[in-house]
Amino acid sequence: MSIPQANAPQWRPEPLPQDSRKKHRVFLWVFLWVFLGVQLLFLILLIVGITSGSGAPEGCGTLDKQSCNDAETAGTAIGVGLIIVLWAVVDFILGITYAVYHLARRP
Repeated sequence: MSIPQANAPQWRPEPLPQDSRKKHRVFLWVFLWVFLGVQLLFLILLIVGITSGSGAPEGCGTLDKQSCNDAETAGTAIGVGLIIVLWAVVDFILGITYAVYHLARRP
């Protein structure tokens, strides 16, 4: 005995339970706060790096005042540049992590 095609049961995906949607939203909120915390940390690190560039010329040894100030400025610029590059790399990794999670949760 065969079932006619017109009366054959149709397969339909079952809806997700409400608990799994709450877990998904929890991850998004946690991820958002972690992301904002990382941004705040890098912003503080950047401000500290910029302000630490001013020092006393007595700490330069045999260099004159102009050479000492130039060296401090160059060091500060290199340090701030490294902080910004590290900030961009961490944001890229966080973005890739979010994208992988988001794509894995797609129906």
